[in-house]
Amino acid sequence: MLNRAAVLFAVSVLLPLADAAEGADGNTARHRRGGEVSIAAAANLVYTIDALNSEFRKTYPETKLTSTSGASGSLFAQIQNGAPFDLFLSADADFPARLVQAGLGPPSSLRIFATGRLVAWTTRGDLDLHDIAGAVRHRSVRRIAIAQPQTAPYGRAAKAVLDQLGVIADARPKFVVGESVTQTAQFVETGNADFGFVALSLVLSPRLQARGTWVEVPAALYASVPLDHAVVLTRRGEQNPAAKQYLDFLGGDPAKKILARFGYK
Repeated sequence: MLNRAAVLFAVSVLLPLADAAEGADGNTARHRRGGEVSIAAAANLVYTIDALNSEFRKTYPETKLTSTSGASGSLFAQIQNGAPFDLFLSADADFPARLVQAGLGPPSSLRIFATGRLVAWTTRGDLDLHDIAGAVRHRSVRRIAIAQPQTAPYGRAAKAVLDQLGVIADARPKFVVGESVTQTAQFVETGNADFGFVALSLVLSPRLQARGTWVEVPAALYASVPLDHAVVLTRRGEQNPAAKQYLDFLGGDPAKKILARFGYK
């Protein structure tokens, strides 16, 4: 009886103390218990997302983050077919908007978080890309790398540029088409394309920043298909507090500084 009384006394004293300790810490303790967030990120973010995730973990160290990269259209199709992602970071605003229209994401979570920039890039030392039309028509240029326009926004932007410059007919027979903008960059990096149209974020990455030369393509040439990068929660992510924390994080100053470092506006 004495032991039972001692236990009851300890419980009656310690439980209020525990509640008070959690209350004194506000919501921080609950936030730091973490969770899991599965992110589908456009291929141009393949290096940027690692930096973003590292920054996020400074505030939420116990949250487990997993990231999958690919062409925005391919990721969109995966989510449509039930892929278990919490967040979709697209290289355009169209694919996330279509998710919302299909009832696969809450409209209130859809927002622009960055604007991408298109560059022409080569590892050839003898090729001047300041005159893109001239480079397309140059007889030494036999292969031009471009991302698949149907699924990759950077591929659509590149096609728009070539249309605007009036050289799409000259370029088309030379196309080497990547499934995503990262594969497009691989074609250029390995010399399997004389030059290609890729994301500025890729050529600014630690891996590629010392390789070859690049020229930024004027945004006016692809104004019809702007590279406004949008994020949206999925229906699964809508129920995940940690995913909502990541969504808010993308709009904060630490994330903006990282995005600017990788060339995003």
